[in-house]
Amino acid sequence: MISIYKESDEVLYPEEDIVTLSAEDLEELKRLALLNPRRRIRLCAHRNPQDSLHEMFIIHRNDCYVRPHKHLGKIESMAILEGEVDVVLFDENGDIERVIEMGEPSSGRLFYYRLDRPIYHTLLIRTQFLVFHEITEGPFIREMTEFPDWAPLEIEEGFLKAIESKVSHYSQE
Repeated sequence: MISIYKESDEVLYPEEDIVTLSAEDLEELKRLALLNPRRRIRLCAHRNPQDSLHEMFIIHRNDCYVRPHKHLGKIESMAILEGEVDVVLFDENGDIERVIEMGEPSSGRLFYYRLDRPIYHTLLIRTQFLVFHEITEGPFIREMTEFPDWAPLEIEEGFLKAIESKVSHYSQE
């Protein structure tokens, strides 16, 4: 793996000008994700949070909670490299607007999306690991991410089951 430095156990940055990544590197990142309490890790391809373009290789385990959120004034795109996920898009009240069923290109599912407007979204991970490439605009400003009151701070079993049920009902319509 390229030379990196840790901003935290979940966020890694390159120390090199040329960033490369191999399948072996992804396996090492999966191993590191398992060591984190929140079961996730990201390798940033950009050098620091102030960069104007943020490219990240992100790994989440299936027990990872991604609190519904939206990005104010930013575009976000995501491409799945490994695994399957339902990207759930919500309206302001927490009702499901759309479910995007995604997977790696060989899965037959959609493997790419781009959000051009701020919309609440979360990830329901359907495989042991989800590996994806995310691109968004920098710099990272925490206040530009908005979390709704209807979404708990941390994982609550009842909340996830309710979303699962809504997604199941939504998919049957």
